[in-house]
Amino acid sequence: MIHRTPFILPMLYPSLEWRVPTATKEIYLTFDDGPVPGPTEFVLETLAAARARATFFCIGDNVRRHTSVYERLVTAGHAVGNHTFNHLNGWKTPTDRYLQNIQACAEAIAAPADTQPARRLFRPPYGRITRSQIQHLRDYRIIMWDVLSVDYDKSLPAERCLRNTLRAVRPGSIVVFHDSLKAEKNMTYALPRVLEQLAGEGYRFKSLHE
Repeated sequence: MIHRTPFILPMLYPSLEWRVPTATKEIYLTFDDGPVPGPTEFVLETLAAARARATFFCIGDNVRRHTSVYERLVTAGHAVGNHTFNHLNGWKTPTDRYLQNIQACAEAIAAPADTQPARRLFRPPYGRITRSQIQHLRDYRIIMWDVLSVDYDKSLPAERCLRNTLRAVRPGSIVVFHDSLKAEKNMTYALPRVLEQLAGEGYRFKSLHE
């Protein structure tokens, strides 16, 4: 299982953000598919204990159903991004419908708390987006990733999820975890250990709005 994004993809899609250029030890943790009671709350508590900031790419329908959890992550000062309203696969969705779904999510994440500046971060579910969709989303920063934890793979032992993630991380890495029930087992094992190990190596954890 590949944990670091193949170098060819940023070359093919240079307008998308894969890694943050930096000469210092900074990591950008991101969490997809929440908010979900349980996993998202664990992430928030773990980040707070480590005094770390992160970015949450939220599914609009989950924001609608779990508003109090969403408000908690916004109040904690983390960045919020758009992950569509229904976790749509861009390769399988007509552009008009895809854009409508993104707009529905934008309205959901703006509704409960409007304490942040413009929330114009977007991550395509599954990392799948067409060139036409990219062109229509020029007002957004489309955030991909440098390191994929693969925490959602239930066949992947938690120890290997941790080890492979740590091996792939480098300064400026955008790292993907998932605050979802599917990923809960591996994420809850790996995340606190990633924070502890990298903090010990002198890394700081920032949101994509910093």
